[in-house]
Amino acid sequence: MDDPAAPGAAGSPANDNGNNGNGGKGKLGAPKGREAFRSQRRESEGSVDCPTLEFEYGDADGHAAELSGMNRLRVRGEWKRGGEGSGLFFVGFLNVTLFCLPATELYSYTENLEFTTNRRCFEEDFRAQGRSGSNQHRLYGFLSLVQDAKEWLELEEDAQKTYVMGLLDRLEVVSRQQRLKVARAVLYLAQGTFGECDSEVDVLHWSRYNCFLLYQMGTFSAFLELLHMEIDNSQASSSALRKPAVSIADSTELRVLLSVMYLMVENIRLEREIDPRGWRTARETFRTELSFSTHNEEPFALLLFSMVTKFCSGMAPHFPIKKVLLLLWKVVMFTLGGFEHLQALKIQKRAELGLPPLAEDSIQVVKSMRAASPPSYTLDLGESQLAPPPSKLRGRRGSRRQLLTKQDSLDIYNERDLFKTEEPATEEEEEPAGDGERALDGELDLLEQDPLVPPPPSQTPLSTDRVAFPKGLPWAPKVRDTDTLVGLPRPIHESVKTLKQHKYISIADIQIKNEEELEKCPMSLGEEVVPETPCEILYQGMLYSLPQYMIALLKILLAAAPTSKAKTDSINILADVLPEEMPITVLQSMKLGIDVNRHKEIIVKSISALLLLLLKHFKLNHIYQFEYVSQHLVFANCIPLILKFFNQNILSYITAKNSISVLDYPCCTIQDLPELTTESLEAGDNSQFCWRNLFSCINLLRLLNKLTKWKHSRTMVNIDARPWDFQAEECTLRANIEAFNSRRYDKPQDSEFSPVDNCLQSVLGQRLDLPEDFHYSYELWLEREVFSQPICWEELLQNH
Repeated sequence: MDDPAAPGAAGSPANDNGNNGNGGKGKLGAPKGREAFRSQRRESEGSVDCPTLEFEYGDADGHAAELSGMNRLRVRGEWKRGGEGSGLFFVGFLNVTLFCLPATELYSYTENLEFTTNRRCFEEDFRAQGRSGSNQHRLYGFLSLVQDAKEWLELEEDAQKTYVMGLLDRLEVVSRQQRLKVARAVLYLAQGTFGECDSEVDVLHWSRYNCFLLYQMGTFSAFLELLHMEIDNSQASSSALRKPAVSIADSTELRVLLSVMYLMVENIRLEREIDPRGWRTARETFRTELSFSTHNEEPFALLLFSMVTKFCSGMAPHFPIKKVLLLLWKVVMFTLGGFEHLQALKIQKRAELGLPPLAEDSIQVVKSMRAASPPSYTLDLGESQLAPPPSKLRGRRGSRRQLLTKQDSLDIYNERDLFKTEEPATEEEEEPAGDGERALDGELDLLEQDPLVPPPPSQTPLSTDRVAFPKGLPWAPKVRDTDTLVGLPRPIHESVKTLKQHKYISIADIQIKNEEELEKCPMSLGEEVVPETPCEILYQGMLYSLPQYMIALLKILLAAAPTSKAKTDSINILADVLPEEMPITVLQSMKLGIDVNRHKEIIVKSISALLLLLLKHFKLNHIYQFEYVSQHLVFANCIPLILKFFNQNILSYITAKNSISVLDYPCCTIQDLPELTTESLEAGDNSQFCWRNLFSCINLLRLLNKLTKWKHSRTMVNIDARPWDFQAEECTLRANIEAFNSRRYDKPQDSEFSPVDNCLQSVLGQRLDLPEDFHYSYELWLEREVFSQPICWEELLQNH
């Protein structure tokens, strides 16, 4: 890939000014104007020019320039592995790049000391189980399998599975501290057993292998139960509420659990062409478990959404919200699919509805477009302000052209009414106009003239032999059928046919039309068959709490925005980055400042990507699901929040250097951490841009586009103009959304068309499903509610 700063890289606007050095007419002043505009921008932005960059946008930020020390990585074709399963797959440079960045962003720099703690917990447990001679370990056969092995990488696959089974059994102990040590040992396996690896590539390879092994042994289900316990832990919540400042020590258990689950989701989610068949089967099984409700439990994404709302409500300030949001984003991407899967679903759905296939993918088209330079109209406006008044411009046609840049397009193209009688052209109009300047001069003269008055009647007497026919019917036509083409000439038929061939019909248009038909004829059309897709299951689970979910996400986004000011009533999103003891030196303060800014950038990235992914999938699933989410985002002031986010120096935000390469995972696990100095804080950071922030800006712009597309009132209401139009359109849309949700998701017995049984014997003879505890408490309820309550028969008879 070319160097983003190299001259002549792709997308460079250096030679796009049209001046090829041939001295073409009318092109001499363009380079000077552009140079003046660029110098003006450099002065206004602190002498920072906009260099050319290459960035491939996708559903996840995986650019290689963000990675620390990636230029030192080398791909090796064989792995040192004892036992069965060696050489199953080959890890390339691109594969490492795609996973290294998400794993790096999972950890804050304050957590670096815990890598050593995780390794120590694993090694102590591993040696203890190897020396153990209890009946339980003889039953597992672990002792005989590891008697010749000293490290995890030297174990056979069966021995590794046996040891993981023992870890899961030890997770069920009562002691909280012992349970935490076992969970740290599992986390060390998910992190790649870095103590036995020689390079960063080895760490990432064994992390992926261990995560598949952990899932096959049921580790995710066990950690899910522990996560439920920690969420319901009222003692931890009350302890955090009593503290004046929550630190990273208050969320130790939650961070360990969420880290293991995130590494498993991220490693299993990424597909490789050389993955064995067992891994592919495990991936599909894992996706199904996360997408659908199992054992009467809600989908995993809804559990994470509930953690977000509980955190924003102030009931659980110790939740590590960055890890929760990252895991939620990756779970939604894994279960619903990314942009490529979304495009495939769109093609499939259009085929099912009988619509023509898509001619192109918008994201792929945008990827091939060159970068757009900032518009130069500000320079033209500045020169027009210094121009003389219009009355002195008759001989200066170059300035007239600049004054007419804001004119209507119909005036510029000089379109005429085809049904008006053409008048003979004057001598002035018959002269050829150079470069279109004469036509613009004529328009300028018309603008300067007085209002038009009707011309005087012609002095030429009309011929008495000539009969004047009317140009139309003497009455106003009453058109009722606007679809028929009967009686129209053949060119009109061909024009309409061409229009219909090239007219784009979206899936949303078909869905809105079907909703109108179902609303008009609910009985004749019958009940709608809704497929149980992962997107539909997620929407059903989010439906009744969706306003709280959107408000919570926007609250966190507001707190993480770089333009936000600290307020006393705002939520604290730094609970999982602040150390237990605050820094006392300048270098420690610098490190913490970088870590805090990086923490906020990752939060903005995860929320923007999550919201965009939800909107795109809900829009494809049903347009009113998309409108329901969009309307709640609009009502929660999402549009002003995005505008506030962009009310900053975007170039400075994209070029921010809030990372310390030597402290990034997995580099920090292989190399010895250097002494904290100013040079070590900046070592290895050669990237010119922060691809994470660029990814966030693109997501926020796309969010703004989706919220305001075809919604003119939403755009106008943000400049305090015509609020009544906004209210009318939103109320109409809200009525359609509520009708859709009521028809599809309300209970059938609430419908006015449901049958009513008026027979007393039939009603009393119906079998009711009673809860299990009713049989145990029935006698107590009978004594308390029936026998001990006096019955006033007189009032009963009077009322009935």
